[in-house]
Amino acid sequence: MSFSSWDWALAIASALLVGVSKTGVSGLGMLAVVLFAQIMPAKQATGIVLPLLCFGDLAAVASYRQHAQWSYLWRLFPWTAAGVVIGYFALNRIDERQARVMIGGIVLTLVTVHVVRRARAKANGADRGWWFAPLVGVLAGFTTLVANAAGPLMAIYLLAMRLPKMAFVGTAAVFFLLLNLFKVPFMMNLGLINPESFKLNLLLAPAVFVGTWLGRKLLAKLNQRLFENLALGLSAVAGLKLLF
Repeated sequence: MSFSSWDWALAIASALLVGVSKTGVSGLGMLAVVLFAQIMPAKQATGIVLPLLCFGDLAAVASYRQHAQWSYLWRLFPWTAAGVVIGYFALNRIDERQARVMIGGIVLTLVTVHVVRRARAKANGADRGWWFAPLVGVLAGFTTLVANAAGPLMAIYLLAMRLPKMAFVGTAAVFFLLLNLFKVPFMMNLGLINPESFKLNLLLAPAVFVGTWLGRKLLAKLNQRLFENLALGLSAVAGLKLLF
C-alpha cells in the first residue's frame, strides 16, 4: 500500500481515534472509518479498520471486563449475528460509489440517533418491549459489517437498560470484542482483510494502544460533552463529504 505523508498522518490519527473510542469517548470510531475512507476506497477502509477495532477491544476488555453484564449481551447476540449475515450479502453486491453513499448515510443517521439519544438520556420510561433487542441487534450487526458503526446503537440499547456507568462500559467492551471477532471471517471472505491490509494494521497497532491510554486519561480530564460534540460534528462533516 503506497501512502503519501498526508495519508499516513490520517491513518495514524484514525488509529488513535479507534483507541480513544474504546476506552474513553464513544462515537470516535465512526470518525476513524470516515477518515480511512478519505485515503482509500470506502469498502477497503472497513476492512482496514476492523482489526484495529479488535486491538482496541482487547485493551478495553482487559480494563473493564469485570463490569460486563452478560444477561444483556445474550439478548442481542443472535439478532446481531443475523444482521452481520445480512450486511455480508449487501456489501458483496454494491459498488464503490454505493458503498460510500451507504457509509455516509449510516454515519449521518447514527450521528442523529446519538444526538437524539443524548437529548433524551434523562427521560424515564424508555421503551424496552420485546421488539427492542431484536431491532437493535439486527441494525447493529448490519451497520457494523457495512461501516463498523454500531457504537451509537449499542449505546441506545445499554442506556435503555439503565446500566450504571461501569457496567455500561464493561458490557459494551465485551460485546464489541465478540462481535468484531465474529465479523473477521466474513471480511476475509470478501477480500477486505488480507495479508497486505493486515501488515498495515500491525504498523498502526501501536497508535491504537496509545489511543486506549489517551482515552482513559482524556475521559477523566476533559469535558465529555464538548469532546463528544466535536466528534459528532466532525463525523457529520465527513459523512456529508462521503455522500456528496
